[in-house]
Amino acid sequence: MQNVLEEALAIGRRYIAQGECASYIPELARADKNSLGVCVITRSMDRYAAGDTKTRFTIQSISKVISLVIALQHCGFDRVFEKMNMEPSGDAFNSLLKLDMASDKPFNPMINAGAITTAGYLVSEVSFDDMLKYARKVCMDDGIVMDQKVYESEMANCARNRAIAYLLQSKGILESDVEKSLDLYIRMCSLSVTAESLAGLGIVLATGGRHPETGVRLVDAEAVRIVKTIMLTCGMYDGSGEFAVRVGIPSKSGVGGGILAVAEKRMGIGIYGPALDAKGNSIAGCRMLEYLSKTLNLHMFAAET
Repeated sequence: MQNVLEEALAIGRRYIAQGECASYIPELARADKNSLGVCVITRSMDRYAAGDTKTRFTIQSISKVISLVIALQHCGFDRVFEKMNMEPSGDAFNSLLKLDMASDKPFNPMINAGAITTAGYLVSEVSFDDMLKYARKVCMDDGIVMDQKVYESEMANCARNRAIAYLLQSKGILESDVEKSLDLYIRMCSLSVTAESLAGLGIVLATGGRHPETGVRLVDAEAVRIVKTIMLTCGMYDGSGEFAVRVGIPSKSGVGGGILAVAEKRMGIGIYGPALDAKGNSIAGCRMLEYLSKTLNLHMFAAET
C-alpha cells in the first residue's frame, strides 16, 4: 500500500502545474500550490500516508457532507429534502442560474445553494460549537478548529453566496435568518483539517457510520446511505459524472484542495492538493484517485478479475 501511495503521489505531481489555487477567497490564494498529500485508513485502522498529509487547510465544501449528516439526524429526511432536490446540477458550485430560472429548489446539498439551505435548517437547532465537536468526532481529529483568517476572508468576499442566500429567502426556501444561516455555512467551510482528517471521516462512512475500531455508531446508518449516494452523483461539482466513470468512489471535493473519498467497507481516503482544475477540484487529487481506483480495484462497478 505504501508503494502504491508513493506512485500515486508521483503521478499527481505531474499535473500540479496545470492547476491554480482558488483566488476568489484571498486567503486561499496564499496556499502552496505544490503541496500534495494522500492518506489511507483501512477498516483495520492501518494508516498509510505519503506527502503533505499533516498540513492544515480549510475543509470548504467537504463540510457539506458533515452538515448534511447533522441535518438528516436532527431534522429528518422529509424536512431536509422538502425544499431541496437530490439531482446533479451540471452547473458550477456557486451558480445561481438554475435556482433562478429552472427550479425554485436547490438541485442538491453539495452545491452552495443547497448547503446554505442546509445551514438554514440547522441554525436554530444546533450551535456551531456542537457542529465543530461533531466534526472532530467523525474525522477522528481533535485538532480541528475554525481558521479565523479564512473565515474573515470569506465573510469579506461572499457577495455571491449572500446573493444566493437572499434569492433562497425570496423563493421561500430559506426561512431562517439569512445572515445567521450564511455565517454558519461559512464557519463550517472554514474548519481546518488535514488529509488524515478526511481519511478518518472516509473510513467512518465506509464502515456504515461506526468507528472502525470501537464499533461505536457515529452516524445513523440511513444518513450514511443518503450522503454516500449524493457524494457519488454530486460530490465533485459539475465534474461528478466523469469522475464517477473514471474513479467510481463516493467523493467530495473542496476549493481548499481537499478530497474525501469512501471505498465501501475497505478504506477512507483523504487528499490535499490546492492546485485546482477549472471545475474547482484538486487537479492532482483527481489523477491520484483515478490511479488508486484502478490499482486497488476500488471502483464500485469494477469488472471482476
